[in-house]
Amino acid sequence: MSRLVIKNGRVIDPANNIDQITNVYISNGIIHSVGDTAENFQPDQTIDATNHYVIPGIVDLSARLREPGLEYKADIASETVAATTAGITTLCIPPDTDPVIDEPAVVELIHRKVKNTGHANVVALGALTAGLRGEHLSEMAALKSAGCVGLSNARFPVLNSLILRRAFEYAATHAMTVFIEADDHWLSNKGCAHEGAVSTRLGLPPIPYSAETSSIAHYLELIAETEVTAHFCRLSSARSVELIQQAKNMGLKVTADVAAHQLHLTEMDISSFNSQCHVLPPLRNQRDRDALRTGIIHNILSVICSDHQPHEIDAKQAPFPSTEPGISALETLLPLTLRLVDDGYLDLNTAISKLTCEPAKILGINKGTLSQTSPADICIINPDSEWTLDANKLNSRGKNTPFHGWNFNGKVSHTLMNGEIIYSDI
Repeated sequence: MSRLVIKNGRVIDPANNIDQITNVYISNGIIHSVGDTAENFQPDQTIDATNHYVIPGIVDLSARLREPGLEYKADIASETVAATTAGITTLCIPPDTDPVIDEPAVVELIHRKVKNTGHANVVALGALTAGLRGEHLSEMAALKSAGCVGLSNARFPVLNSLILRRAFEYAATHAMTVFIEADDHWLSNKGCAHEGAVSTRLGLPPIPYSAETSSIAHYLELIAETEVTAHFCRLSSARSVELIQQAKNMGLKVTADVAAHQLHLTEMDISSFNSQCHVLPPLRNQRDRDALRTGIIHNILSVICSDHQPHEIDAKQAPFPSTEPGISALETLLPLTLRLVDDGYLDLNTAISKLTCEPAKILGINKGTLSQTSPADICIINPDSEWTLDANKLNSRGKNTPFHGWNFNGKVSHTLMNGEIIYSDI
């Protein structure tokens, strides 16, 4: 493999507290060094990154690639290509595929698909319970041996609290993080919008705060008893942020994330029955959005993820409650995060950390850093590039986004994986 140097870029590596204009040297697919010079280093290729940001490849903590099971919506090949154009080099997929990721054979199938057709790294969460049915524990040890980086029951309920406690105990025994999508099955009651003035006016089935917050409180009690490491996924409310802060103050091993769209949109965005804004958990009010931003600023929420869910066109063309929830979000993860920097809510280093080293730390993988000997997964960004999102030109097979027509600053110019340029807009 060739030697490559990325010259004169603003290198931002929060994992190592690096933020300076310097060079990155790559040899045999790994980071050789970061600095102005490298002794006896003769590059075969040079990338001039003057006036560009050079950051670790983005790690997306939640992306549904639709394969296996829903290939008519998207697949591993199409979505990993879309990821690389957005600077994302590692994706974590939840276990609610078809078949469910509850046995090693499914993990091996995904790894084989990624090896044959993928363009980015893909890691998987295993099912917490067999078939996600909440009745019997999955073979957690076998899933860990097969390469699963954590466990989750996605949005499927585990109604029996004793089974849930046993699952947490088993996960703790095997040192596996449990990823929790907090939702009280009965309180959410197949709703599609935040319980508030907008859902009342539009006559949409509501989802109250308590569907999320009571579930979090329930989980936290079991986490305290079992001492399992837990990560709460895609929080949506101010009260949820408070509960996570309280849990951290108590010393519980908990972290949490938020989807990028929750930091910009509110319930007002569904006021014209815009099905592109139909997401779960639902968009809540401005106070909640501001609390989520504050949670990111103060590191109560460790990660910003895409919560990528591509859909075919028909999935969004029914009456609002009948449409499928989710946004095709890989290609807006970085732009929406950089917009928080442009708007003065986040400093650049904090924003980059929420996309790189922090999610990698939660997954327990050697990604999201430019440390010496780490894989050379790198994203180069032109911060001065101004562009407008055209949904029809998304590289993802899913064109379902509420951000069509939004103007952004900052665009990926190069993506490298294992030292190889896998995307370039030049």
